[in-house]
Amino acid sequence: MGSLDGKVALITGSSRGIGAAIATLFATEGASVALHGRDERALATIQGAIARLAPEGRAEIFVADVRDFGDIERMRLEIENSLGPVDVLVANAGGNSAPPGPVEEMTEAAWRAVVDDNLTATFLTLKSFLPGMKERQQGTIITISSAAARRPSEKSPVAYAAAKAGVQLLTRDLALQAGPFGIRANCIAPETILTERNAIQIPEPLQKTLAEQHAVRRLGTPDDVARAALFLASDQSSWITGAILDVAGGSVMA
Repeated sequence: MGSLDGKVALITGSSRGIGAAIATLFATEGASVALHGRDERALATIQGAIARLAPEGRAEIFVADVRDFGDIERMRLEIENSLGPVDVLVANAGGNSAPPGPVEEMTEAAWRAVVDDNLTATFLTLKSFLPGMKERQQGTIITISSAAARRPSEKSPVAYAAAKAGVQLLTRDLALQAGPFGIRANCIAPETILTERNAIQIPEPLQKTLAEQHAVRRLGTPDDVARAALFLASDQSSWITGAILDVAGGSVMA
């Protein structure tokens, strides 16, 4: 038996990286997984990998823009009609398109794009799925923040860090509001994760330098984050809510 047997789980942004790792692990633990993204071909690749690793599992593809509430609502109805109501929601979709730099040099367009991709997208996703969870008096929500939001740095991508800090407070407010309805909400804040993209974009010498900045002398992997998400999604964490879990190799201690 898997720890998520009988559960329906939506992982936004699950076409690659952390989201794909969470979706794959959840499927092997018995969940019916709603794969979400905007790249249908990439999602199909993950769906195929899940079919090989968990042949008895179920993973279906849903395409939507999580910056658009109407599109999320359409996706929610499609998931409910196909898999059933969502029990576990992982609001993972996001990313950073603005490089580090002085605040005054950042364009308004760059700021708004990063905030919308991360904080607004998380808010709209929660807004869509919360009413059903409250009605059913159950649900588990996991948001994804970043170590960038856990400590200031002159090299920080400011808009991304601010948006992810907003995700953390949003999650804690949600935990207070939704707890009486049987809903738990927690947040994961990963440090540098060696996704497929980062493995290509970060030169090996820099990877070694970054690894030395962690108490555990390596960079994180998508599976590290997925294992943390599985714990928070399962009944093993049934009395944990409003927590910020640093999956950061000891580089963040607060």
